Amino acid sequence: MKRPEPIDEEYLFSEGVIVSSTDLKGIIRYANRKFCEISGYTKQELEGKNHNIVRHPDMPKIAFQELWETIQAGKEWTGIVKNLRKDGLYYWVYSHIAPVKEEGVIVGYTAARRPASQAEVEEVIPLYADLIEKENS
Repeated sequence: MKRPEPIDEEYLFSEGVIVSSTDLKGIIRYANRKFCEISGYTKQELEGKNHNIVRHPDMPKIAFQELWETIQAGKEWTGIVKNLRKDGLYYWVYSHIAPVKEEGVIVGYTAARRPASQAEVEEVIPLYADLIEKENS
């Protein structure tokens, strides 16, 4: 599936929780109805695909590197993420990702995301811009 071309227009959602779970490589095993609604993808389009299907190019690579290092170490990660919808619009979420363990072994990850507040978004935009500038220099 071809990734959409980003459009500089925000898709706002104000309520609900996006929930998904992935395997160890980030392949989506479960996507709730809210995830489908907000991302613009069907459940069939999401399940079996890498979670980076919704990764917006404005997100610094280092943010995801830190996220993966944290959850692979068995710890929970929280942060503000800009995601890309199927139609090219973007949406901001406050994300909480936790490892799923069976008998002490990490077998996957579960993420719960709520709408990010305007204050959270305004705080993170300049930080992400600085990180992307450093990555590109």
